[in-house]
Amino acid sequence: MNRHSQRQDALHAMTRRHFFRDCGVGLGKIALASLLCGRASSATLDNPLAPRPSHFPAKAKRVIYLFMAGAPSQLDLFDNKPVLKQFDGKPIPEEIVKDQRYAFIQRDAALMASRFSFAKHGQSGAELSEMLPHLATVVDDIAIVRSVTTSQFNHAPAQIFMNTGSPQLGRPSMGAWVTYGLGSDAEDLPGFVVLATGEGSSGGANNWGCGFMPTVYQGVPFRSEGDAILNVSSPQGIDAAMQRDSLDLIGQLNRRHLELHGDPEIATRINSYEMAYRMQTSAPELMDLSGESPETLALYGVEPGKASFAKNCLLARRLIERGVRFVNVYHGGWDHHSDVAGGLKAQCGATDQATAALLTDLKQRGLLDETLVVWGGEFGRTPMVESSAALGRSLGRDHHPQAFTMWMAGGGIKPGQTLGATDDLGFNITERPVHVHDIQATILHLLGLEHTRLTYRFKGRDFRLTDVAGNLIPELLA
Repeated sequence: MNRHSQRQDALHAMTRRHFFRDCGVGLGKIALASLLCGRASSATLDNPLAPRPSHFPAKAKRVIYLFMAGAPSQLDLFDNKPVLKQFDGKPIPEEIVKDQRYAFIQRDAALMASRFSFAKHGQSGAELSEMLPHLATVVDDIAIVRSVTTSQFNHAPAQIFMNTGSPQLGRPSMGAWVTYGLGSDAEDLPGFVVLATGEGSSGGANNWGCGFMPTVYQGVPFRSEGDAILNVSSPQGIDAAMQRDSLDLIGQLNRRHLELHGDPEIATRINSYEMAYRMQTSAPELMDLSGESPETLALYGVEPGKASFAKNCLLARRLIERGVRFVNVYHGGWDHHSDVAGGLKAQCGATDQATAALLTDLKQRGLLDETLVVWGGEFGRTPMVESSAALGRSLGRDHHPQAFTMWMAGGGIKPGQTLGATDDLGFNITERPVHVHDIQATILHLLGLEHTRLTYRFKGRDFRLTDVAGNLIPELLA
């Protein structure tokens, strides 16, 4: 057998496994090189949250998303319907509700007018319910969208859809997409922080998860009283020097492992250890409101030592001042299947003052122009009444995905306008429909991110926050 034949036989016998074993590169280094050729760089592998450039100049640098979990009634807060008063207690026409699905009520349920009065406010003349007296004082700073629509009519999938762009579990949340795309300017705090009060959210941690992305991009829940994060404090008997030595050794081992395997989760682990170490100082400083003036505390309605939506709004401002990119402020308790009027009085009493204060405070500090503030829930409420003796419900409203209201402010939003409209009963959209994906695309645009270009490859497919839909809302742009 000649040498040529021997070489041919050897090549035929070589498998891919032999090649990767003997080529001197290895799968880990190939994976690492692949990461370096994409959006990641050696800097982002060491710090996955290192700031990254946007696709184009951004109007907003950060987001505070005030999520009203449970779905506030747009008909009692933002979308005044005088015609409903004329038909209060009468059945809704069958042609309007045919083929509609509801969570609890029947399609032939009677109509119910709002029990609250409405008035126009500010130079914009925006019409608001008497339940929002504080928001009325800053109404010229916001843009109201009365024609938002969603495809989901139950709480958990609708909340997950609003936050992740899909009703299915396992997709990255909006905050994860934003920190993946832009990184964070915060050195001693996570890039994406979650604050929560009220009765919780049906979507739970899925609302702020990272899905199939590295876990460094998921939201980090902060508590608004006590230690901001559990288990960040050092155990008894561990001093700073011992902890630093331990972290340095762990870091060396993890970096060696990263070099061998190129797994981005290892970079996440390295970053998480270091972030936790730095947060032992930064988190207590963040939570300490003693440096805030009595006027500021009174503006928000913060009661010292008490967890509240007001305190979370103030903490949100403090977080974005420290470079945090995305802050979700959740407040649950808006699911008013019974006594919608009483429920709204309680929830607006807990949130209205602090919401307006956040806008006022950001504006006074010169932060509103670069901070996008978003307010809304997962869907709306029906113009029909929900009453059920069996469930102990009366004078409530059921889920209504066809039309609901959200608003935005700051960060490139054209303020002082009301976009979209619904019919006389508040049932269907009659002017400028805005889909959930359109809201998401517009939020990303204001941050300098083109929603069709912000993608993440998973299982052979390029995913994005807006899935395969979504259009910019140009009317909202300043």
